[in-house]
Amino acid sequence: MDEPRIEIGNESGRVPFDAERAAGLIRRVLSDEGVRRGVIEVTVVDDPTIRRLNAQFLGHDRPTDVLAFEMESNPEEALLEGSVVVSDETALDRAADYAWPAENELLLYVIHGVLHLVGYDDHAPDDEKLMRAKEREYLALAGIGAIAGPDDLGKKED
Repeated sequence: MDEPRIEIGNESGRVPFDAERAAGLIRRVLSDEGVRRGVIEVTVVDDPTIRRLNAQFLGHDRPTDVLAFEMESNPEEALLEGSVVVSDETALDRAADYAWPAENELLLYVIHGVLHLVGYDDHAPDDEKLMRAKEREYLALAGIGAIAGPDDLGKKED
């Protein structure tokens, strides 16, 4: 059986990042969603880099936690190609706010981005609830049970 190729790069290095752990979770999400072929690239960057990408591609001149870019998708062929960019600098800042490890926050961003690539959205309240449940499900598979975040603290993200 074919399996999507996962490519992970860390251009920043501020937060310890277990690429094998992340790749395993990405494969699980893709498998659960019926993706059997393609390439998913994940890149860990700093805030200036993600800010530049956010401004260039989405018109938002500010750093963000995660960006997801679908390059090609064909559900009939179980094909998905895309890129996820995450900021470890933002993960460090937000993890401190939520009192949990920055590594967990960064892994959450990776899962969030991949969920976007496979079709989940978080703009409407019901969609956001489903996406948060999926994030918790996949992080639990990585042994991360208690998930901190805006939902848990009554905060809203930027």
